[in-house]
Amino acid sequence: MMQALKGVRHLKSSTMKQAVSELCVPVPWGEIRGKVWGPDHGRPVLCVHGWADNCGTFNTLIPLLPKDCRYVAVDLAGHGRSSHRPPGIFYTFPSYVMDVRRVVDALQWSKFSIIGHSMGGNVAGLFSAVYPEMVDAVVLLDSYGFLPTDLKEMPKVIRQGMDEMLQFEKKTEEKKSRVYSYEKAAERLSAVNPTLSEQSVHILLERGLVQVEGGVVFSRDFRINLKNIVRISLEQSLEMQSRIKASILVVLAEGGFEKIFAEPDQKKFTSALLQAYRDRNNTVVTVPGDHHVHLNNPEAVAPLVSDFLQTKVLTQSDSLIDVPASKI
Repeated sequence: MMQALKGVRHLKSSTMKQAVSELCVPVPWGEIRGKVWGPDHGRPVLCVHGWADNCGTFNTLIPLLPKDCRYVAVDLAGHGRSSHRPPGIFYTFPSYVMDVRRVVDALQWSKFSIIGHSMGGNVAGLFSAVYPEMVDAVVLLDSYGFLPTDLKEMPKVIRQGMDEMLQFEKKTEEKKSRVYSYEKAAERLSAVNPTLSEQSVHILLERGLVQVEGGVVFSRDFRINLKNIVRISLEQSLEMQSRIKASILVVLAEGGFEKIFAEPDQKKFTSALLQAYRDRNNTVVTVPGDHHVHLNNPEAVAPLVSDFLQTKVLTQSDSLIDVPASKI
């Protein structure tokens, strides 16, 4: 099925019991791809994956969420089946936010909810701060919505990112795209992401590999591995956070981001961010599991997310329907 809406294409797929479409949104350097679940006129929910993952990360969770929503999960630029950024361009959070803006503009969404995992949660936080009137609810899955950096570390981090880009540009194409067998690619993904179950590895590889002569290569742009040169401090993060008007649900994993990835110095940042969410009457909960609990064990996460969407989005929209037009 083709849908002519500002160039947005929806390609029907019967690979899952629940009807799923493939999304394709043209952007200046190529296209942003993704997957769509739910009724055409369902309440819009954008789902944003984590670093080096793809929209397949929501394959097991979305079928357990409210059926009244329209879920669009995107492959961020340089991930999954989406186009890589042009040569010489860095991958940064503001760029990802701009990509989200392009997608929702193409979909003609004026108000929607966001579910973001890990890095996708940081994209969701920044988007919701910059465009507060567009977002009614935010779900952060093992994410704090922002990733503060110590001010004293910023010059070193920026320099490292620039040096890494120069080194990357000097590599030959052969070194940039190593060819694997499927089995070796699965081993590689499992080794760098030990929190992924075997099933989760195969789910992410559906969009994470491209067939080439002699085997497969990872589809993601390896520039995403370079140090992110655009950083914000804790003070800037808290200011951004204060601009968010949406209701927020933070679902942390016991064996997740803070335990595995966060450096000791960062824990003072995450504590401040979490306290600020609580101070604004947002919900912060912790569930058993690891960084990819939403994919490995969605049953641990789905009831929390479903109740949140039902209470903050679906029930709210139903109540508006009952209000006389003169009161809206």
